[in-house]
Amino acid sequence: MYKVAVIGDTASVSGFAALGLSVFRETEPEKISKLISKLAASDFAVIYITEPAAAMVSDTINKYRSSKLPSIVLIPAIEGNTGDGMRALHQAVEKAVGSDILN
Repeated sequence: MYKVAVIGDTASVSGFAALGLSVFRETEPEKISKLISKLAASDFAVIYITEPAAAMVSDTINKYRSSKLPSIVLIPAIEGNTGDGMRALHQAVEKAVGSDILN
């Protein structure tokens, strides 16, 4: 059975534990990169990561963009939304269906 992970700062990700998701409170780029690689090699199908955390490890995330699993999804942090997650969603939809149907 596949699992779902959430990575980011404590304030932004703590609530996801109540939903039964695996929560990883991490803000250091090197540790986040290693964690993503470890989760990708395990049974994690989806990795939610806060936008600020994702910005620090974009090279690592890009390695998994063409992989079936895991799906890495950017989510806003408590501190705010950079818009990176929505841009990534628009790009994924456009790639999948040939045009951006979300606009």
